[in-house]
Amino acid sequence: MGSRRRGNTFTRFLEDIVDDTKDFVDDLIDRAKDVEENTKDAVIDVAADDEREERDAGEAAALRKQLDELRAKIDQLTAMQKDTAE
Repeated sequence: MGSRRRGNTFTRFLEDIVDDTKDFVDDLIDRAKDVEENTKDAVIDVAADDEREERDAGEAAALRKQLDELRAKIDQLTAMQKDTAE
């Protein structure tokens, strides 16, 4: 900032201050936009992770149920085999 310094008139001095201030405000606005976009992306990522975790939990519960059913069948077949062997 201030790299465009010219002659020593008061109006040029004020013009430089205004230009530098404008550049500063533009930079602040650009950074605020970046923060806003990054925050929005982070919220979307968190929501997607939550949905994925819920889906995975549902799949895990379904697999546990199938495993319990399979164990019950195995126990039933084992009992039938013992009965046949005796």
